[in-house]
Amino acid sequence: QETRTGDRRVRRASTMVVASVAARPSIDARALGSVARIKGGRLATARRGVFVPTKTRASPGVFAGDAGGMKVAVAGAGGRTGSLVVKRLAESASFAPPKGLVRSSKSADKLRKALGDLPVELVQGDISDEKALADLCAGRDALVILTSAVPKPRLASIALALVSKLLPFMENRRPQFFFPEGGSPEAVDWLGQKAQIDAAAKAGVEKVVLVSSMGGTQIDNFLNTMGAGGSVGEANILLWKRKAEMYLIQTCSETNISYVIVHPGGLLDKPGGERELLVGVDDSLLAGDRRSVPRADVAEFVVRALESDAIKNVSFDLASREPGEGEEGAPKSKGDFEKLVESLRGATADYSKPKESPVPLP
Repeated sequence: QETRTGDRRVRRASTMVVASVAARPSIDARALGSVARIKGGRLATARRGVFVPTKTRASPGVFAGDAGGMKVAVAGAGGRTGSLVVKRLAESASFAPPKGLVRSSKSADKLRKALGDLPVELVQGDISDEKALADLCAGRDALVILTSAVPKPRLASIALALVSKLLPFMENRRPQFFFPEGGSPEAVDWLGQKAQIDAAAKAGVEKVVLVSSMGGTQIDNFLNTMGAGGSVGEANILLWKRKAEMYLIQTCSETNISYVIVHPGGLLDKPGGERELLVGVDDSLLAGDRRSVPRADVAEFVVRALESDAIKNVSFDLASREPGEGEEGAPKSKGDFEKLVESLRGATADYSKPKESPVPLP
């Protein structure tokens, strides 16, 4: 559908695009369904209280990335790591304003607040929504996948675990977790990521960076026990992630898409750029005592991997030392991150592992 305002036409999108934030935007929304003008040469229609942006003509000094720079889509843009990636992309002159997928208007508002005046386009939708994923990937050069199933703790099990630690005669208990309806590892980490990969391939995306997790070779990893007691699809999160990784590699082998798969250790809400980063493959880092990494460093790696032609078609693990440890400083440039990956000496994840997985792997 189209709405005419003066001599301009504004197309109404069928999938809700919740915002396009330019430098110091000025939005004057009238009644519901009216046209709102955003300074910087962009128009938006207000639809059910949500702004649907439509690009009109270029405006000097605003959205410089529209004319050049890699155009990146980010799925999971509203998450803690995803928001850091979006912010880094929006700050960099090497990239066009990023386009992010968020699940709700609440997530969109939170992300816009974190970005301030930085430019971004947000699509509201779910990873099971084929139309939303098509809109996310349309016209993009690269896709970053940061979506993941999120377990919820069973409150009674937390209380029991605390009591077991206080009473010496009681066997220690671990908290139990479950995944909400529609948010199982099979639905999110396999089917949802597969849908994103398919959308990227259909849109002609040239590079996919998938942020997964360490532990994919370990069937008995604690994370795989979350949601246990139900079907295979309600647990085994690392194995469903691994299935999606294998699908990505297969898809890339049949197309011109390049991929980067990174398995971070435990994610820390700590400052980035302060620690020496460590790389390995096949969960070798889990045998050591450095198994975590700041989210900010993961986000920085994602951005450097996107802009580097040397970082491609590789799957590896990422962790970090404590601040001040190690002989080398933290990577600061694209070249530093390229050298970090080069230190693998061509090694990449062995997807013949694990054997006898309860999740059917190719």
